[in-house]
Amino acid sequence: MVINASVAFSLPTLNSSIIRRFNRSSGMASASLSKETATLGVKVTQGEGNLPKVVLTTPHGSEAEVYLYGACITSWKVLGGKDLLFVRPDAVFNKKKPISGGIPHCFPQFGPGAIQQHGFARNVDWSIVDSDTVKGNPVVTLELKDCPYSRAMWDFSFQALYKVILDTKSLSTELIITNTDNKPFSFSTALHTYFSASVTGASVRGLKGCKTFNKDPDPTNPLEGKEERDVVSFPGFVDCIYLDAPNELHLDNGLGDVISVRNTNWSDAVLWNPHLQMEACYKDFVCVENAKIGNVQLEPDQSWTAKQLLSVD
Repeated sequence: MVINASVAFSLPTLNSSIIRRFNRSSGMASASLSKETATLGVKVTQGEGNLPKVVLTTPHGSEAEVYLYGACITSWKVLGGKDLLFVRPDAVFNKKKPISGGIPHCFPQFGPGAIQQHGFARNVDWSIVDSDTVKGNPVVTLELKDCPYSRAMWDFSFQALYKVILDTKSLSTELIITNTDNKPFSFSTALHTYFSASVTGASVRGLKGCKTFNKDPDPTNPLEGKEERDVVSFPGFVDCIYLDAPNELHLDNGLGDVISVRNTNWSDAVLWNPHLQMEACYKDFVCVENAKIGNVQLEPDQSWTAKQLLSVD
């Protein structure tokens, strides 16, 4: 049985006949687009640290970059403009740690817990399994399956599919987690999105009325409360979980852009800015994260799907 989330916005269907070659030998990821199957607007190239990345481009000049390491989207530019995502200056591209910035994955655990912080999906190689162009929009799908590294800390068989779609003024993702094991498992997950911002001018609308767990002032002992503000700003250290958040938020990044953050089946939201804990760059970004804080329980052969749509006027 497959559990499908209700669809609040549509994503294109991939052409399964277009498959990419992937080499898993020695734990190293590589991908190539052959001349026969190359997709317009989808290119695999070397990124920082010679790590392979997928570059998506539209005919209108919008561009996004996705590293296979962690399936991390590190860049999103609309109409050839400034980058709407932020990669921290201390980010490394050597596989010794996750890429710090962009849109990293938290799976199968959000935050601290029984396994390593935010799980393992952000610091392993994903493979390219599909690409397409739908109405001029480039689409790529990445896949992650269990491996000895993941099983050493989380002993389950699974498949994660991550579809990325670039449009003229939007960036869409779809994450599908499938239990391919013969026993049930549970997980939590999030997209830890870093947006370029002027932190003193940044604000988020749409969270009023949500139940909150605020890690300020004590990250180890979150305070339970309720969001009373129409507009949430970032006056200092911010680390707050919003349960049962609405499926659309609006981020004013303080740089002249208002970004709509829409979702299907990401039930919760997280706002984060480390303030003085990260003096080198905290003024230049805010994190507005779609999350599933409570555990998702999947029986064998069941799937869970969540979608995100980022758009800018």
